[in-house]
Amino acid sequence: MNRKKFLIAIFILILDQVTKLIIDTYNIHCNVIKNFFSLNYYQNTGAAWGVFKGQQTFLILITIVLLVLVFNLIYSYEENRKSDLAFGILIGGILGNFCDRIFYGFVRDFIDITIFNYAFPVFNIADTAIVIGVILLFVITIKGSAKNGNKSRRIFHKN
Repeated sequence: MNRKKFLIAIFILILDQVTKLIIDTYNIHCNVIKNFFSLNYYQNTGAAWGVFKGQQTFLILITIVLLVLVFNLIYSYEENRKSDLAFGILIGGILGNFCDRIFYGFVRDFIDITIFNYAFPVFNIADTAIVIGVILLFVITIKGSAKNGNKSRRIFHKN
């Protein structure tokens, strides 16, 4: 992993952990935009939409597997600003929630959005980073502009 990806990942990790610390410390619950956007501290023992609730060991193992796969995937892409940003954001987000699971036994969520009376699952900066990172990688892949061809240094090779 190059320096740019590393710095972006560290920035996202710190931003995620600091925002969670502030929300957690002050136990913030407030409406920012009525019937749309609120900050509500929530301890999530599962994954998105409450799946695998209370199965922290499983979720930690899945996270480790995902990190290995992402690091393997990095070497399939040319090093450029687009891929550095996408992978840095993605890794930072994954590490943000991973730290919560390791140190707290749950993920600290606080961004609460309701659109047209549908209350989305409460999420955090790490979740947002993961979604943005995946979308950026999807766009890069579809455009085909960042593929590294035969220069792949993947960990796992097909023989």
